[in-house]
Amino acid sequence: MRNRTPRIWRSPKRRKNGARFVSLLVAFVGIADVAAAQDALPRLPRAAFDVIAPSERVQGPRGGMTVYQSLCRNAPTSWARRRVVDVAVQEWAFFGMQTIDATRIEERILPPGLVPDAINPKLPAPRIEREFARLGTPESNDELDTTIAGYWSSTPDGPRILAQQNDAWSAPGGNSVGWVQPWSAAFISWVMCEAGLGEMAQFQRSIAHRNYIDQAIRARDGNAPNSGYVAYDVGDEPIVPGDMLCSSRRPAYRSVAERRRQMGNGARTHCDIVVKVDEPGKRIFAIGGNVRRAVSLKLFPTVRGPDGNLRPANLSFDDERPMFVHMKLRARAIEANALDNSPTIKALDCVLIFEERHPAYGLVPANVPKRAC
Repeated sequence: MRNRTPRIWRSPKRRKNGARFVSLLVAFVGIADVAAAQDALPRLPRAAFDVIAPSERVQGPRGGMTVYQSLCRNAPTSWARRRVVDVAVQEWAFFGMQTIDATRIEERILPPGLVPDAINPKLPAPRIEREFARLGTPESNDELDTTIAGYWSSTPDGPRILAQQNDAWSAPGGNSVGWVQPWSAAFISWVMCEAGLGEMAQFQRSIAHRNYIDQAIRARDGNAPNSGYVAYDVGDEPIVPGDMLCSSRRPAYRSVAERRRQMGNGARTHCDIVVKVDEPGKRIFAIGGNVRRAVSLKLFPTVRGPDGNLRPANLSFDDERPMFVHMKLRARAIEANALDNSPTIKALDCVLIFEERHPAYGLVPANVPKRAC
């Protein structure tokens, strides 16, 4: 395994380069503008934030990559909420802080060279505040290959998925092949694995979101007493950092009851981890994997429900992917701005002036001094 000592945190020169990188994040003109290719932000050293990088869970090159470590941390569910947020935020920074703002809907205009996705390009779509960009695709970068492989290692099917991927890489022309299986559920599984929900009875780590959604539904019905998450319809319970919001497609569920009737059946679903509830801005921030080929932050618009709590307003980026379940963690709530208080963001504040912070947080007056490390 390669030694990947974080760079930005140990050298003033590197810190200056990191500041220039993050300052690019505020230079938005529109969806057609894509930031120049940049290095991702390194993860914090373990002395500052004790997380085993996913890349350290695998070994070997493309075509011969295998799982080196599949074990997870074990801790009480009641301890997990802050770890869930902090681990997800660090991965978002590692992937370059890509942000998709669903609070600002506009006509989709794809930048030159990008391939249209399955969404009709003529339909309204979430504004991409910053498109992840680097030389080549994210999946073609060596360190990102091992990172995504590390996500898979936390799932029971991880070795099989890596074997399939090795075959794809070893085939003629395989050097240009990205990940053949969607890895968003693997990302969530690794976060929970590293956050301390290491027992499958706490969180059913899987290559498919539907499996741990079904576990949370069983918990709601009293049939999974050790499950860390419990399923509710969106809006029934207060949404706080560490919870998850899940959408569906094929079939397009619109309630927990609809999925309950089909539990165990295949379904295309996706979950994002809530990391901040912005009461003044009326937004919910959530991080998910394999969102435009990166770990990305989504900004959801909200409305205030009858109980006074914020919930997503449109419940979907589009009508084909309705948000149908709120997975609530069985742990005491933490502060609404947990994202801002994560070790990763606090470390960035040590090296950047506040005006250079990601615009998702909002600007702070210029007379606020740089915070000392």
